Amino acid sequence: MQPIQINHFSDILCVWAYVGQHRLNRFVEDFGDKVEIHQQFCSVFPDTWSKIETNWKDRGGFEGYGRHVQEVAAQFEGMEVHPDIWHKTRPRSSASPHLFVKAVEIVARKNGETRQNTPFMAQLPVKAAVSLRQAFFEQARNIGQWAVQREIAAEIGVDFSDLQAAIESGEAIALLAGDYETAQKKGVEGSPTYLLNEGRQKLYGNVSTGVIEANVRELLLDKTGDRASRCL
Repeated sequence: MQPIQINHFSDILCVWAYVGQHRLNRFVEDFGDKVEIHQQFCSVFPDTWSKIETNWKDRGGFEGYGRHVQEVAAQFEGMEVHPDIWHKTRPRSSASPHLFVKAVEIVARKNGETRQNTPFMAQLPVKAAVSLRQAFFEQARNIGQWAVQREIAAEIGVDFSDLQAAIESGEAIALLAGDYETAQKKGVEGSPTYLLNEGRQKLYGNVSTGVIEANVRELLLDKTGDRASRCL
């Protein structure tokens, strides 16, 4: 049986996606090769300084937003958030770390890695995204800066010069632009968003593992995946 494909859209700077990453990990462990996760990005923080200064102007600006992120993380057991994020560490845009992951994706593909032959959590682009989230939320490192990305490349065992080549050639930005365009076309409304059943089922935001599992189990019962499109 073909695995159920899930397109997972997120913004690396989104605290709900950070929380959701842990849920996704547990979900993948439970379902194994019955699901195939396609990691993609949407643009929630294209210009963080403008977004936060505008949306949080009357609620404390960066400091207020930093407190909000702490409050969100405190709702979930095991979610560590460094007190300096958004107070002192303020990445300018999520586009830079997204581009880094897309460059990693190109390198992984050239090395023969695919979603079909590599477990989700072992995939190099997934490792890159997880490492970026941990570096920002847990260690308050500015993941929008190349110097930090260079460090993370070394931590996950990728030659940074290979990533630079993927960026300089335009391949990485083309992949990232494709993600952003797909997110718009599919009506992705927030981070994280899960698209199932060829986009006919959409879950986004603070979605529990149980809700995701229920949707996948329903699709597994109907291997054709066409229940949502029947006319009765």
